[in-house]
Amino acid sequence: METMMTVVGSGPLVNCDGPRAAAAAAKEQTLVNKTSSSSSSSSSSRLHSKFKPATSVVPSRVGVFWGNEKRAWDCFGKQFVFRKGLKTGVQRHPLTPSKLAIGRFPKGVTTTVMELFCKTDTEHCGAIFEDVPHVTDWLPDLQTYPNPLKFNPAYSAVKQYFVENDAVVTKDAVVKMTTPWEGIHFRRAGPREKIYFRPEEVKACIVTCGGLCPGINTVIREIVCSLWFQYGVRDIIGIVGGYRGFYARNTQTLNPKVVNDIHKRGGTILGTSRGGHDTMKIVDSIEDRDINQVYIIGGDGTHRGADLIYQEIKRRGLKVAVACIPKTIDNDIDIIDKSFGFDTAVEEAQRAINAAHVEAESADNGIGVVKLMGRYSGSIALYATLASRDVDCCMIPEAPFYLEGAGGLFEFVYRRLRENGHVVLVVAEGAGQDLVAQTLQSNELIDASGNQLLRDIGHWLSQQMKEHFSKLYKEPVTLKYIDPTYMIRAIPGNAADNVYCTLLAHSVIHGAMAGFTGFTAGPVNNRHCYIPIARAVETQRLVNVSDRMWARLLSSTNQPSFFHDKDLQKRNVMIQTENGDDFTEEEYETNGDSEVNGYTDNGSENLNTEDAEQPALVTTIPPADPNVSQNNHAP
Repeated sequence: METMMTVVGSGPLVNCDGPRAAAAAAKEQTLVNKTSSSSSSSSSSRLHSKFKPATSVVPSRVGVFWGNEKRAWDCFGKQFVFRKGLKTGVQRHPLTPSKLAIGRFPKGVTTTVMELFCKTDTEHCGAIFEDVPHVTDWLPDLQTYPNPLKFNPAYSAVKQYFVENDAVVTKDAVVKMTTPWEGIHFRRAGPREKIYFRPEEVKACIVTCGGLCPGINTVIREIVCSLWFQYGVRDIIGIVGGYRGFYARNTQTLNPKVVNDIHKRGGTILGTSRGGHDTMKIVDSIEDRDINQVYIIGGDGTHRGADLIYQEIKRRGLKVAVACIPKTIDNDIDIIDKSFGFDTAVEEAQRAINAAHVEAESADNGIGVVKLMGRYSGSIALYATLASRDVDCCMIPEAPFYLEGAGGLFEFVYRRLRENGHVVLVVAEGAGQDLVAQTLQSNELIDASGNQLLRDIGHWLSQQMKEHFSKLYKEPVTLKYIDPTYMIRAIPGNAADNVYCTLLAHSVIHGAMAGFTGFTAGPVNNRHCYIPIARAVETQRLVNVSDRMWARLLSSTNQPSFFHDKDLQKRNVMIQTENGDDFTEEEYETNGDSEVNGYTDNGSENLNTEDAEQPALVTTIPPADPNVSQNNHAP
């Protein structure tokens, strides 16, 4: 996918593909100095001050914007220097300095380089604009229409309802005072004054793919109702059964009456599936059905499929907008603040944690184990643990842990049982997969979406703990294992997620009607924007165990970080139990807890503690000490 974006540069004016000859650069620099100062006064009101051109210093190049010349002109106006460029493979050859134009485009230009200058005391600026594709990129002569929201009484009282074309959202909210303009920017979402689809000619389709998530029906409802009531679109269909429904299933007609109360139900009324993506068959179906707006709700795999659909539509030169809404209950899609359904999942996880706490607290030596969703990202487990305050230890895929030996999970659980008489553990489904694999020695399998099939860490961990404590101690533990995964996935969204889903639906329909395509919508720093599909799924969002949020969790639970340091690795605790002696305080003090407020990840050094000697005889778990505070969770 060719994403239109700026390219950061510094120093004198240079070609975007590399420095040009010194003589040509000097000539061009002189011309730019003359022209940039003359254009700055008339255009300063168009953009934020950080984008203003220089007036009295030799300008440094902030970046270049490759894209359709008309859109570049519409978006950014006259304050930039435009230089004609010709595309030959990956090279873009600039014309001579005399061909530079201020505030106008040379005739016949199909690709324009927009160079932006700013006054700065530093050697470089770093404003990067990552724009989304537009149908005029391959259909430049499309007609525009006035946005019907102008005549909608619901919005008549809204002041400046339409989003300006030069409005952008910065990815990084925290910047340095010396270079506040630096960072990545995305196009702000919202309705535009002009649209590229006549509402009565729109035929829109909606498809849901992947696993279930709270709020899917709310998104479907709001897309249908917004198209219907805001833009007057009357031809809306639902693709049944995921991607394969384009070519293997019937469609479902959608209107406000059909979707009126679906937000009160979990799941998706359209059905969903994994896999089944055949780009050619899907685009053939879109073309045969005369569909010109495609709304796709799904996770990272679904987004990758949507990007292929967009690329094929572009190759065929079709006037079709492809818009995505990110759906992942694990909250592992990068860039956006969060995905819909996540708040509901965290809230519902509290019920399972509370049940495990009640069960553990009501039994002698009670252990409650709760497995939550999180294949690669432990966000749900992290936030549910912080919200609960009843959890003693949280394990996520990003933070390796081990069971036996000094500072291991077994030792921690024993200590907590000794102090409180019960313990509650939360484990994300993707945590500890290496430990399970070592024990079960099973082959890795994948599902229809290409994801690795995970082994049941919750069940395995429960069995390991039962076996360990039954062999080691006379009095066995009482362990309750709770897996609320499918209960959480299948519930409707809560109030916060329903509002969020409404905003997402509005964002995508405004973008599609304005002609943008190949994008996904979501909030960045609490401002909704359009992000190129390929950029949105370029990386996964994982819990950063070097971040303050993970430190807050360690501080809340007082659990060990499980990262070995040299002293902990050298230490080999031998628990003396031959005479039935109880553990002493000295024997329980390890370096694990000392890392709570200042831990460091020393890499994945050998976490296998098979060489650590294990106790062979039996002791009795002492009852909880009434003098020891039961509230061990720090604020």
